[in-house]
Amino acid sequence: MIMRSPVYLIIAICILLIGCATGGKQDSGRTLNIIHAGSLTLPVHELAEAFRHEYPDVKILTEAWGSKAGARRVIDINTPADVFMSADYMVIENMLIPEHAPWYLPFATNELAIVYTPRSRFASEINVDNWMEILMRSDVKYGRSNPDMDPCGVRSVFTIKLTEKKYGQQGFAKQMLEKDTDNIRPKETDLIALLESNHIDYIFLYKSVAVQHGLEYLELPDSLSLGSFALTDWYKNVSIQTMGTKPGETITEYGEAMVYGITIPYKTQNPELAERFVKFVTNSEKGQQILQDLGQEPVRGFANPYEADIPETLLP
Repeated sequence: MIMRSPVYLIIAICILLIGCATGGKQDSGRTLNIIHAGSLTLPVHELAEAFRHEYPDVKILTEAWGSKAGARRVIDINTPADVFMSADYMVIENMLIPEHAPWYLPFATNELAIVYTPRSRFASEINVDNWMEILMRSDVKYGRSNPDMDPCGVRSVFTIKLTEKKYGQQGFAKQMLEKDTDNIRPKETDLIALLESNHIDYIFLYKSVAVQHGLEYLELPDSLSLGSFALTDWYKNVSIQTMGTKPGETITEYGEAMVYGITIPYKTQNPELAERFVKFVTNSEKGQQILQDLGQEPVRGFANPYEADIPETLLP
């Protein structure tokens, strides 16, 4: 049997460790870690596939969360994050700027809808005039996402409160928000399985996600869908208190038209690669076309207060 001296053993271990460390660095140098909103799961998959056609040696790892929970993942010191894509640009402004990110870019819009399947109770009857009464029925169950974790949950509350104001139905919002609270989930896409299994009948969900999953949906009027920039002043009539970034801290959020935001956190390990991906997402002939094909229109005429901080390479 051949014996090795301790010195040779130590040298061998050191070579092995150096090789692993070098391999790890090379691998991470071509790996892009993306944390994104749940509603962007399919769009991010399509964006990543198209991006890899241009950069075939890049490995893309993704995490889907409610945007607020995703922002907390960015804040977590141990979580890799090269790009963060939120369903609400205000999540970036309220939770990440200035400590964890320097800016954001708006990159897509959306609107809220009431989503269901042909098996949902009263699916053949529901319309824009009676959906409030149908969802309030005792034999109907509806779901929404958690406002403390997900912008879709915030927007669902806004739509319910705007409905009360629009139709003068005093007390409707309180009754609606107190109904079926056991069907609240961390992010909006968590509700789809409950809907498809017929555990619940209706969910408040983004229209784009309904389209992507082939679900039935009731298109709400602009005054309730949060999809019209022309109605921003109307949307601001409603608000909600949600959990802040620190224990016991709260944030007041006001209704507004939907704008998705993207940023590169300070903690990125691959800033150049991250910039290439952001540039791809915001390119009108590349990422923006993919998003439009999946039901999300580009943002136009948005005044970005952080434009001066955005790298010149990312500006139009």
